[in-house]
Amino acid sequence: MDTRKVHINSFGCQMNKLDSAIVTGALEDAGFTLTEKVKDADVVLINTCSVRRHAEDRVLSHLGHLKHIKETRPRLVVGVIGCMAQRLGAELLDHEAVDIVCGPAQIPQIPGLVKRALEEQKKILTVTQNIRRKCSDDQSDALDNFELAYDSDKNHIPGQAFVRVMRGCNNFCSYCVVPYVRGPEVSRPPQAIIEQIKKLAADGVKQITLLGQTINSYSFPAGDRTYRLADLLEMASEVDGIRWIRFITSYPVGFDESILHAMADLPKVCPYLHIPAQSGSDKILKAMNRGYTASEYLDLLTKARRIVPGIAIAGDFIVGFPSETDADFAATVQLVKKAKYKNCFIFKYSPRPGTRADDKLTDTVPDDVKKRRNVELLAVQNQISGEYNKCFLGRTLEVLVEGPSKKPHLNIAENAGRPQLIGRTATDYIVVFNGPESLAGELAEVEITKTSPLTLFGKIRE
Repeated sequence: MDTRKVHINSFGCQMNKLDSAIVTGALEDAGFTLTEKVKDADVVLINTCSVRRHAEDRVLSHLGHLKHIKETRPRLVVGVIGCMAQRLGAELLDHEAVDIVCGPAQIPQIPGLVKRALEEQKKILTVTQNIRRKCSDDQSDALDNFELAYDSDKNHIPGQAFVRVMRGCNNFCSYCVVPYVRGPEVSRPPQAIIEQIKKLAADGVKQITLLGQTINSYSFPAGDRTYRLADLLEMASEVDGIRWIRFITSYPVGFDESILHAMADLPKVCPYLHIPAQSGSDKILKAMNRGYTASEYLDLLTKARRIVPGIAIAGDFIVGFPSETDADFAATVQLVKKAKYKNCFIFKYSPRPGTRADDKLTDTVPDDVKKRRNVELLAVQNQISGEYNKCFLGRTLEVLVEGPSKKPHLNIAENAGRPQLIGRTATDYIVVFNGPESLAGELAEVEITKTSPLTLFGKIRE
């Protein structure tokens, strides 16, 4: 057993958070100890994201810092894993600080790679050579077994865990690097998914979040039957101990109505839908290769609200896409107003090497215009959220408690020494209240006494 210390720094989406958690479990099983401080580490692993340039710039900055550390600690092993590792490969291995480059499909190898790097002090590269070729059955089995063995809530929020139901993406939105770093869309066998959920439930997990780049396209043929997402939701609902089930992220094209009916009919499935629009302009949507119009997208939201009363919907938007005019942006503002989202995630367009937008479109929108549109769209959404959230005043909501908030000391004196906690409702609203820290991972009833655009505030009902 190895007793050396590992520091893991993770960037990016829930897929990366899941990968980091699983890798952590595997390294601990191999005898390594996790440390939160780089200065105490024998190994530093950086799990990377390539969706936006800013995420990659942060990694490169971190590597620059590690380069200086290695000048006095030359035996420190630095590994870069994840999407940026797959995208840059050998180019990244040339960095003076980097010893290991490992793509997303190779993460089961990481404990062995780390041990080799420590023992041999040699650079190691392992990525997928043809990323758009479907991985072999052996590789899929290795990834499935790795997740089943090491997924838990230990490195997530207490009582919560992610479960990947599919890998990769086939949509090729013109701005998106994911198909080139995560490979083609592959759905996992439903039996493997449910086995993983049962294991998590036995460990005390109450909420699972099913993950997929375009999760509504989940499809697994087995004999004369093809399993879809609605089938998975029904099967997961039958697992004892699981209280809430979420799924992200959905894509507007090919969204099967059966998913909404499952959400309406199955009490454990949270009435929450994260479904990015990206723009309200049909011209920009076409340039993005999204495959739908603004009106078709809004029609889907209308259907969702008809089938699932009380559903909360979140969206994503990119502002400043090449050729986006003031009129195009105005159309996006109008879509946000009509959609009445619970919240939105809004990003400035960032060219990604190798994507169609970067190859064929000129980044015409000045950065100051992108920033202004970003701020304006956030303000529109905050006004919508702020007005809607007032409807929760005086209501008592069931909340899954995550643990202490970022400011646990607030209001502690007038609440018998109880820290400020944070939790989420089934519809993914953030709720802040004071209560015993032992509630982390448990469900609690909270009466809402104040609201803001992003947060609900309340007091615990005992």
